Amino acid sequence: MLKQILSKLPRKSQKSDSLDSAGLDSGNHTSNSSNGVQCTNIGNSITSRLSVVKRVSSAVFPASIMAGVEAVEPNLSFKDVSNPQKQNLFISKLNLCCEVSDFSDPEKASSEQDLKRQTLIELVDFVSSGSAKFNEPAVAAMCKMCALNLFRVFPPKYRSNTSSGEAEDDEPIFDPAWSSLQLVYDLLLRFISYSSLDAKVAKKHVDHSFILKLLDLFESEDPRERDCLKTILHRIYGKFMVHRPFVRKAVSNIIYRFIFETERHNGIAELLEIFGSIISGFAIPLKEEHKMFLCRALIPLHKPKSIGVYHQQLTYCVVQFVDKDQKLANNVIKGLLKYWPITNSQKELMFISELEEILEMTNMVEFQKIMVPVFRRIACCLNSSHYQVAERAHLLWNNEHILNLITHNRHVIFPLIFPSLEWNSQNHWNQAVLNLTQNIRKMFCEMDEELLLACQRKLEEENSQLIEAAEKRKLAWEHLETTAAAFKPAATNNVPPVKPATPLVAC
Repeated sequence: MLKQILSKLPRKSQKSDSLDSAGLDSGNHTSNSSNGVQCTNIGNSITSRLSVVKRVSSAVFPASIMAGVEAVEPNLSFKDVSNPQKQNLFISKLNLCCEVSDFSDPEKASSEQDLKRQTLIELVDFVSSGSAKFNEPAVAAMCKMCALNLFRVFPPKYRSNTSSGEAEDDEPIFDPAWSSLQLVYDLLLRFISYSSLDAKVAKKHVDHSFILKLLDLFESEDPRERDCLKTILHRIYGKFMVHRPFVRKAVSNIIYRFIFETERHNGIAELLEIFGSIISGFAIPLKEEHKMFLCRALIPLHKPKSIGVYHQQLTYCVVQFVDKDQKLANNVIKGLLKYWPITNSQKELMFISELEEILEMTNMVEFQKIMVPVFRRIACCLNSSHYQVAERAHLLWNNEHILNLITHNRHVIFPLIFPSLEWNSQNHWNQAVLNLTQNIRKMFCEMDEELLLACQRKLEEENSQLIEAAEKRKLAWEHLETTAAAFKPAATNNVPPVKPATPLVAC
């Protein structure tokens, strides 16, 4: 009976029916959902309709992750929604920022770019406030937005002087899209550094593929981008312990390719700076894996011509290893001597400075194992015609620790160094080098005058022997030339005429 009465009542229009059903659905969701999502009334009927909760398209976020997640109209402010609804608004704003803008033409600055920039600023402020605990859909949306905006292929390098080892003199190239990229990097950094971020949930999306693509971005020509990447990768290494072996292996592969294949990479200095911090945290005794990284990656990094770009960071990493295990000083110094430059004076200055830092960390036992080849090389540097190299080699004696090592092993080191000092005092062209040579001679004399005199007598004997050998060699050549001149005419007259060669006949 009741159904018959209701069926005779007039029906509403289709438009109003759809609006009512939408409001009913939203009301049912508000009462049943565990998130307690509510729409905020800001006093405007149009805005209130826009704030109606909408389902996120499965084309934007995977259905398996985004099941049950609802996104608020992204143009709303975080201040205008309730706390339970902020998580969904965060995802909606990330969805809005997934649109990649074209910054190649400065005149194309559009309202969409301004809207995206303002949205990114709101997201950075929201994450910085620390008022939310991000769930898995939020982490997935963040990683997707960062991937779409950051991960890209760089154009090929056209600089020809990189292969000649002068890459450190190149002027940096700045990305025209940096104003947008900087906000994305800032957002990603704050998100990774967020104290309430669950690493167990985030590691599913900040995975090996994500890390590899981040490492590829170190090829960027823009130093500002590489600096941001350096900080983000370091935070990822500290946050996700499960990814640490993979990060070390991936960076090692980049270094191997740089050394043995391309000798071209823009981010070696930044990667080494990250590793410097990582090495300082290694436990003692060092694992074999870490020692292999030193021998196979860090020491061969002294070979490329462009070492000046990253030498400071490389030296810090090497010194950290020697500080952890002084037995490694032997391997490091042998590697330095192996790759020691012969014709590149600027590179030689870097090597002498690094050698001084390593010797300063070396104990007496390890020093005695390598002191002979080291001071043979230093003796050559003392005689260098490049006055900066010769001057820098002399200044090693100003280091108290190195001077102490030399003093205790003077019977081995003096004979190696003394001939170079004598040659300098008689032949070197630079007055500053001559003064330093005289100072070292005076220091040796005060340290052990008898040994100095013994070295001088031995040098005089060697010089006299060399002079005698040279005289004998000269007389031998004169005798040989005289003998050859005496037999030359007779030999010419007695030589029979040469018959013409008979042509070969093919069989």
